[in-house]
Amino acid sequence: MSRSCIPAVPCRRPLGIAVASALALGTMAPAFAQQAAAPADSTQTLDSVVVTGSRLRRVDTETANPVVTVSAEQIAATGKATVGDLLQELPSIAGNATNPNTNNGGGTGASTISLRGLGEKRTLVLVNGIRLAYNDVNAIPASMIERIEVLSDGASAVYGSDAIGGVVNFILRERFEGVQFSSDFGTSGERDGNRRNFSLTAGKAWERGSLVGGLSYHDIDAVSAAARDYSKDALYLIDGQSVAQGSSATPGGSINFNDGSATSNALAASNGCSRVTLNPGVSGATGAGDFHCYDATADSYNYQPYNLLQTPQKRTNAFLLGSYRLTDNVEAYVNTWFSKTESSSVIAPVPIFANGDNFLVSADSYYNPFGVNFGTDRSTDTSYNDLNTRATVLGDRRYQYDTYNFQISPGLRGGFGDSSWRWDASFNYGKVKQKSINYGFLDYAKFNQAVGPSFLDSDGTVKCGSAGAAIAGCTPIDIFNLNDASNLATLEGMIVNPIVTSVYTVKQFEANANGELFELPAGTASLAAGISYRKESTSTRADPLWTGDENGLCGVIEFCASVLGGSFNVKEAYAEALFPLLKDLPLVSSLNVSIGTRFSDYSSVGSKTNSKLSLEYRPVENLLLRGTVSQVFRAPDISELYAGVAGDAATANDPCNGYTGGNDVACANVPTDGSYQQADGQISGKASGAAVAGYQLKPETGKSYDVGIVYDPEWADGLSLSADWWRIDLEDTITTVSVQTVLNQCYANPASAFCALIHRNGNGTINYVAEPTVNLGKLWARGIDFNLNYRLPQTPWGSFTTSLNGTYLTRYDILPDTTDPSTVTIHNAGKYTYSYGNFPRWRGLATLGWTLGDWSASWRIRYIGNTQIGSSDLEQGLSADYDQAGVVRKIGAYVYHSVQLGYEFQPWHTRLELGVDNIADKQPPLYYANNVTNANTDVATYDLLGRYYWARATVKF
Repeated sequence: MSRSCIPAVPCRRPLGIAVASALALGTMAPAFAQQAAAPADSTQTLDSVVVTGSRLRRVDTETANPVVTVSAEQIAATGKATVGDLLQELPSIAGNATNPNTNNGGGTGASTISLRGLGEKRTLVLVNGIRLAYNDVNAIPASMIERIEVLSDGASAVYGSDAIGGVVNFILRERFEGVQFSSDFGTSGERDGNRRNFSLTAGKAWERGSLVGGLSYHDIDAVSAAARDYSKDALYLIDGQSVAQGSSATPGGSINFNDGSATSNALAASNGCSRVTLNPGVSGATGAGDFHCYDATADSYNYQPYNLLQTPQKRTNAFLLGSYRLTDNVEAYVNTWFSKTESSSVIAPVPIFANGDNFLVSADSYYNPFGVNFGTDRSTDTSYNDLNTRATVLGDRRYQYDTYNFQISPGLRGGFGDSSWRWDASFNYGKVKQKSINYGFLDYAKFNQAVGPSFLDSDGTVKCGSAGAAIAGCTPIDIFNLNDASNLATLEGMIVNPIVTSVYTVKQFEANANGELFELPAGTASLAAGISYRKESTSTRADPLWTGDENGLCGVIEFCASVLGGSFNVKEAYAEALFPLLKDLPLVSSLNVSIGTRFSDYSSVGSKTNSKLSLEYRPVENLLLRGTVSQVFRAPDISELYAGVAGDAATANDPCNGYTGGNDVACANVPTDGSYQQADGQISGKASGAAVAGYQLKPETGKSYDVGIVYDPEWADGLSLSADWWRIDLEDTITTVSVQTVLNQCYANPASAFCALIHRNGNGTINYVAEPTVNLGKLWARGIDFNLNYRLPQTPWGSFTTSLNGTYLTRYDILPDTTDPSTVTIHNAGKYTYSYGNFPRWRGLATLGWTLGDWSASWRIRYIGNTQIGSSDLEQGLSADYDQAGVVRKIGAYVYHSVQLGYEFQPWHTRLELGVDNIADKQPPLYYANNVTNANTDVATYDLLGRYYWARATVKF
C-alpha cells in the first residue's frame, strides 16, 4: 500500500520542507491545475509513505528508486480507451508487448507491459503492492485507480521474481465521496474503430472507514486490415521492390512437382515449370491443360482482407474497495475486482498443406489428373510432392475468447501501540478462466478419408478408399478444385469448432512490518521485513480433436496442440534497512544507505537469495545523486513450465532457399540444384513449455545497476530534472526459441542442438519447427532515462505545466549460449527483429498542460526514433529482403501529436472533454509481411488507425 498510516494513528517525522514539487518528479505533466507548492520555509507534518521500489516507509519521495507517476487526471486527459493504451506509450516500454492491435497471435483483448523491452514476463505488475493474477492491465478499471507508479529498475530483492525490467504498481482509490458517472465515445477519421465506454463510481467515507465501488463497460469495434491502404494487401520486400504476394495456399491450389521422382520431373518438364495452379473457371478434370504455371505475384492468395487492425472486445468490470477501523490501532480492508472480456481475432480461411498437414493424395485418386502422389503417407512416413490449397468456401477462421478474471485481497493492518512500527497481513486470491472457441477448422480424420484413394463403383459412383477396402458413407472431395460447389456439402460436414478452457489460480499470504530501529547522528535507522507464501496452479481442458490422438497426430487440419497442467509454490522472506550516515555537513546535506535481501524457495527450481545496495547522496538539499546495484532473478512462470504444444505460423526466412549443398543437416532432403524456395513467408511452428519438451528450466539470474541525478533548482521554482543511467545483465534467459533462431543457428553450425528441432518433409520442405522453452544464453541491456517537469509561474493567461520523458538505448544484445560457441550475438539496439520486437535508440513523450478557470487543455507529443530492419552481418541471418541476404532497410523517426480540451460546468458538476489523437493522420511505416506477422507493420509500436476523435462527459453527484 502506498499510505501506511491509518485514521487516528499518528504518523511521525515532521519535515520542514514542501514536497509538492518533489511529487512532480518523474511524472507526466498534469492535465488539471493542482494546489501550488507550499512556501519553502513553511513547516508541515507529513504522512510517511511507501514508494514503489522499497518496502520502507519514508517521508522522502525522492529516493534511490527512479519512479514515474501517472495520476488519475493524467489517465483521463489522454482519452485512451484502456490503461494499457496509455502505459504502452511510455518511452521505457519497448519490444513486443501484446495489445488489442495484435490479431494473428492475439485476440484476447489484453495489453501487457514490457519495461526496457525485456518482455512482459520480466515486468512485475502489482495492485497496491500485491501481485496481479492476470497481467492484462486493461482488466484494471481506470475509475478505481488513484495513480500508477512505474519503477524502471530491477527490484527482485524487494518484490521477488519477475521484477527485472521494473515494476508497475497500480495504487487504488482509498476514499471517495459521492457518485460519478462518465461516458465517452471515439471514432477514427475513417469512421471506424468506434468505442463506447461507460463507468459508474460511488463511494462513502466516514470516521471509521470508507467504501468505494464501481462498474464499467467498454465496447470497441473491429477494424479490418482491408480498410487501410498500407494493410489491405500482403506486401513483401523482394529484391528491393514492394510486391503484393500472399500465401501459396490458394483457392486454385499450388501444385509442386518436387519430390525428385522421374515421373514428377517429367511432369515439370512437360509443363515448362515445376509448380502449377488451376485455371479460373475450369474443373481440372481434363488434365494438365486445365492448369498453368504458378506465378506468386499473380496467383498467391491475399489473406490480408480477413485480418484485423483492431480486434473487437467487450469488457465489463466491477470493483469494491473498503476499509474499516476495528480499533484505534487495527484496520480491516479488502480490495476486490472482477472483469469479463469478450474478444476475438479473425484470420483467413483454413489453409491446407498436404505435406505440412500429413495427409496423402494418392496417384490413383479418381480426381488426380497428374498420376503422382502428393503429401505424406503416414504409414511409411514418406513425403511426396507439395499440394497447397485453401477452403475459401467455408469462410474465415475466428478465435472467440471469453476471459474471466477475479481477484480479492482482504487483510488487516495497524500499529504496535504508539510506536512507529506498522504491520500488515493480507491474503490474495486470484482466478483467471479463459475459454476459447476456435471456429472454421476441419476434422482431420474425415478430411483424410475424403482426399485419399477413390475409385468408381460398379454403378459409376465415386467411392472413398480402394476397390478392396471401400469406406462406408465416405463422400470424396476434389482437392484439385476444392472450392467447387460439388465439394461444399462435404466440406461443411467436416467443420469443427474445438473449445479450449484454461484456468489459472494464485493463492498468497503475506505479512509485513516496518518501523524505526534506532537513532543515528544523521537520523533514524529503519527496517522493513516480511514473509510470504504463494501457490500457483494451472489446468487446461480441450476437445480431443484439438489435442490429437495418443500418437500426437492432429485432430484438425492446420494446428495440433496438447494440454498440460501443473503447480508450484514459493516461500519467501525479506528484510530491507535504511541507515542515514551523514547530515548537515559541508558538501553533505545528507547521505543515506539502504540494503535489502530476499530469500525465495521455489518447489519448481530451488532456492535463491537476492540482495541490493542503494546510495542517496545530497551535496546540497536540492541535488540528489543516487545509485543502486541489485541482484535480479526470474523463476520460470507456470506457462513456461507446463504449457502444452501450441501451433503457430511464424514469419521466417528459410536459409536453405537456393541451396546448392554443403549443409545436409540444416537442409536435410532439400534439392541441391538451387531450385528450392520456401512456398510461404510463414512457417509452421510448435511452441511448448519446458515440461512437455523434457527440459528442466533454471531461473534467470543477473544484476541491475542504476546511477542517477535529480535536481530541483532553487532558481526555477517548480522545475525538476532527472537522469538515470541503467544496465541489466541476465544469464540463463528463459526463452521460447523462435523458428528463425532455430533455422539460423542450425545453418551456422550443423552440430547445434537446434538442428533436432527442424522437421523437414522428404522433399525438403519444412513440415514444422519445434519451439521449446529453454534457458538460452545471456541478455545485456543498457540505456539512459531522462525527465524534465516544470510548473511555470502563474500568468494572467492561465497556469502551464510541461514535461519531457525520454529514453536512449545504448545496448540490447542477445548473447550466445556458451555451450554452443557457433551461435552469434543479436544486436537489437536501434533495430527491429521478429523475435524480439522494436528497439529504437530514442523514444520520448512530451506534454504541455494549460488551465484557466474552468478551462483546461493538453498537447501530447510522442516520439519514436529511427530504427532499421535486417543486418549486413550475414552470420546473424537477418535481412529486410525476402530474397536477398544481409539487406538493411532504414525506418525514419515518427512523431505523433494529440490534443485535448476540457471545460468544467460547475453548477451542474459536469465536465466535458474533446480530443484528437494522431492529428496528422500518420499511417505506420511498412515493415513488410516477410518481417512481421500482422498488418505489414509493427503493431506493438505504431498507431494503426490514423486520426482518432473522442469525447467524454463526466458528471458528479
